[in-house]
Amino acid sequence: MNSITQRRGASLWLWRLTWLSWGALIGQTIGSLALTQPPWIIWLGSLLPLLLFVHGMLHDRLRSFIWLCFVSLLYFIALVERLFATPWAPLPWVGLVAVVLLFCSAMLYVRARAREWQAAASVPFPESSS
Repeated sequence: MNSITQRRGASLWLWRLTWLSWGALIGQTIGSLALTQPPWIIWLGSLLPLLLFVHGMLHDRLRSFIWLCFVSLLYFIALVERLFATPWAPLPWVGLVAVVLLFCSAMLYVRARAREWQAAASVPFPESSS
């Protein structure tokens, strides 16, 4: 990593929080699916949308983080519906907290990271004297 692509300050903190909340949402989804034991196609439909963006997130592509925010809204809707059906169950609450953290941290990470890249691009390089 060179100094242009290195995360610092808020972007590093938000990047870590994004991955932590993404892992928590994956864990909550797997736990919920393990309890209900649906067919494999439901497992695929529940986990694949979150797993699609891993490659782009690992390569620091901001569009992947933006699309992850959009997809996380679908999980938010599903979890709110589940909370209305079973308000006493702890697993949907864990998922709801994870999806809210994921959305907010990924959105703020995109903003902080874009500003870092913009600041790094605007710094003039010293000219070499011959």
